[in-house]
Amino acid sequence: MPKQTFFNLPAEKRENFLNIALAEFAENDFQSASISRIVATAGIAKGSFYQYFENKEDLYRYLLALGAQEKAALFKASPPDPALSVFDYLRQLMRAGVTFELNNPLLSQIGYRAVKTDSLPPEFLAQARAGSHAFFAELVAQAKNQGSIDTAVDEDLAAFVFSTLFTELGRYMMGRLVDDEEPGDGRSPLNSPAAEILVGQLLHILEFGMGQKEQS
Repeated sequence: MPKQTFFNLPAEKRENFLNIALAEFAENDFQSASISRIVATAGIAKGSFYQYFENKEDLYRYLLALGAQEKAALFKASPPDPALSVFDYLRQLMRAGVTFELNNPLLSQIGYRAVKTDSLPPEFLAQARAGSHAFFAELVAQAKNQGSIDTAVDEDLAAFVFSTLFTELGRYMMGRLVDDEEPGDGRSPLNSPAAEILVGQLLHILEFGMGQKEQS
């Protein structure tokens, strides 16, 4: 995390530095991103960078955390609607994710690159998974009370299924869609019609299962 020296900077200077860092990591993976390019663009001495952050990894982790915080705030602003089934609510969350990409293209691209290159820090992944499981456990409990999930379903197991699927969904879809539908404009392939179809199919499977339907 940033040192106090960074937070002591004037707001305009701090924001300018972050915008430059965001652009650098959005355009390059972690290995290729350059602190030298960041400080040169920012017009500061390289030694100043180390007064703000321990190293490149420290800055990278901070940018990932910013993305997670922004997305969490967006989702918190879209709480479950009692009138919606859990599956319709998940569709709503997916649309909120697209909104996040449109409003935060650089943060989205950094997260996209991190998942694509499998460069997320282990503790960051562990924290994200724990938060995801807790979120879905609460959601499943609400859905059972609402009647959109069978009351016989084990809540912890259902939360595990939801959390695992949605944690790995981005990685799966990027592997499946990236060759055919790389947007080429900084967006991830998750923000595409093909991705929307896949999400719809996943939610259909979760709601109705994969068993062959009997012919009436």
